[in-house]
Amino acid sequence: MVSNMVGESDAAGPSPPRSPISTPASGSPAAVAKSPTEPFESLPVVRFEGVGMRYGRAPEILRDITFDLEPGSFHFLTGASGAGKSSLLKLIYLGARPSRGLISLFGRDLATLPRRELPRLRRRIGVVFQEYRLLDHISAFDNAALPLRIARLKPSSYSSDVAELLTWVGLGRKFNALPPTLAGGEKQRLALARAVVGRPDILLADEPTGNIDQAMGLRILRLLVELNRLGTTILVASHDQDLVARSGMPVMRLEDGRLTRPDVGAAR
Repeated sequence: MVSNMVGESDAAGPSPPRSPISTPASGSPAAVAKSPTEPFESLPVVRFEGVGMRYGRAPEILRDITFDLEPGSFHFLTGASGAGKSSLLKLIYLGARPSRGLISLFGRDLATLPRRELPRLRRRIGVVFQEYRLLDHISAFDNAALPLRIARLKPSSYSSDVAELLTWVGLGRKFNALPPTLAGGEKQRLALARAVVGRPDILLADEPTGNIDQAMGLRILRLLVELNRLGTTILVASHDQDLVARSGMPVMRLEDGRLTRPDVGAAR
């Protein structure tokens, strides 16, 4: 199980920072990943009901997808290349619309949600993209802080938090490094830091260990497990069966555009 695996090594670095991920005044894991303005939610953070998705007039890449993700859960999404894993994540982070079916996030039906409320909903979702999507011309520190800069926060309000977060993911000596000078595992951890700096309720990771070695893959997994312990709901798309098996976490499997395995029910 992951809890045993994580305890086997300190390779993931120091304990998770108190901020910006956690909230020192609370000390409660349930409050850690929440924005102070958001109420506690007992509804599923994600609900798909009979969802289908196609690109243009092509056949549906996702068909009749139905599942719930409960607050604070951790699931892997597996399947062969082209099975639709990235497309499913894209539907969750509002990067695409379904061709049919219903999707709810935090109890809100996306089909009826006013467009003006979409940015606020997006801010509750962190994404680690398969290709990193880092800005090569700015430092690792500025990449990690980018969501806070976009939110127009003053640097003085977050600089120490970002520094602590980068140290936690093992980049404490890389603040000024440009992304092209970083190794693959370092880029992945920087992308993870950027995804969680705003304390999202949901973290989506698309093949976060696809371009790194096994040891670094386990380190990334340990970081994800620590985030989950702090209250973040996590869904990881991965084809790394060994990593999935070692994690001990529930699995949702896509096959020919459908969720097929019995353990999909674990997501409910």
